[in-house]
Amino acid sequence: MRILGIDYGEARTGLAVCDENETVATVIGTVHERDKERLADKITIVCADEQIKKIVMGLPKNMDGTEGFRAEHTRKFSELLKERMPDIPIEFYDERMTTMVASRFMMEGNTKGKKKRNAIDALSAQIILQDYLERNRR
Repeated sequence: MRILGIDYGEARTGLAVCDENETVATVIGTVHERDKERLADKITIVCADEQIKKIVMGLPKNMDGTEGFRAEHTRKFSELLKERMPDIPIEFYDERMTTMVASRFMMEGNTKGKKKRNAIDALSAQIILQDYLERNRR
């Protein structure tokens, strides 16, 4: 089944997708959109183009496991997606540490500046989705 991984952000949202066998997550890219309605529309188009059957959204939690305002914004955004795609289930996945891991990959690859900002959200989405796939394989 094709699954879309989302690292939702106020300005940039990273997207990744897995193969039919749910083995490997691959970066699709980053959507630069602050308007939530337009962002939801763009993700709806991606889901149709990629034949997505499930969405996994990174849920930003505090280090103690509680949810703050960012988690609330993510949950509200997921409601827009559910309105547009009621047949596609959305699961949340704890995204603590994914941006840090993505930043480490970027540093190791010597990626800096604007290029890093443009890639880090998509890489975070890939990490979220790959971790999700691996945990569900067990």
